[in-house]
Amino acid sequence: MPTDLLVSRARALWRELAAEPAAAFGTPGRPAVFVAPKSSLAPPSWVGVVAVGDAALITAPTGRAADSVRIALDGLTTEELTDPSTVAGLLSTADTLGPAVLGYLSPGGLRPVATAEANPVGSLAPGHAALRAMLADAGRSDAGESGLADVTSPVFVVRNGTEVLAAAGYERWPRDTAHLCVLTAPGVRGRGLARQVAHAATEHALTAGLLPQWRARPPASRRVARALGYREAGRQLSVRLS
Repeated sequence: MPTDLLVSRARALWRELAAEPAAAFGTPGRPAVFVAPKSSLAPPSWVGVVAVGDAALITAPTGRAADSVRIALDGLTTEELTDPSTVAGLLSTADTLGPAVLGYLSPGGLRPVATAEANPVGSLAPGHAALRAMLADAGRSDAGESGLADVTSPVFVVRNGTEVLAAAGYERWPRDTAHLCVLTAPGVRGRGLARQVAHAATEHALTAGLLPQWRARPPASRRVARALGYREAGRQLSVRLS
């Protein structure tokens, strides 16, 4: 699938998540800002900024917030719009989340895992006791970052006995999107386990005709996505105004 088609599908997803019928991406240097209090681009009452390709879509919880954002951020590039320090220098902000990088994978774009790295990959149902134990051991921050508690697909795992060392699945999002969720136990990171389970989850999503999406902040997560063939096509930033 050409990159421009991936961008088109990704933009369609985020327009729907904006929860505003008129929502659309702007043009380079001119982000589109909409009042959308029910937007999923950011936590409730926050401003959400999503850039895909060379254009951005911004949602704000109120008309006043939208006016402030529109005036302050007009003329910025997509990189500037999703840079916390740049945005904080132009808006009165109380907090920010991100930026997170958005990666997408086209059919036929999944790269194989090296045979030398391969471990047996099995699957568990979401909510399995072994997965709950893994999330508890990982801690609230890592578990929340992974999103693994929200998956709706089978969860693909590498295990040591009954202990789950790495797990990956996806949450079904609108527009036939599979939002990937991956977690490796802290003590076994750096051994290629995330790549193995994420490969299985991505393959499952592609077989189901879905668009795999990988949202990552940590550099290590981004490296895993790129190794599997994901193309970084966008960025997301959430802003809480003062």
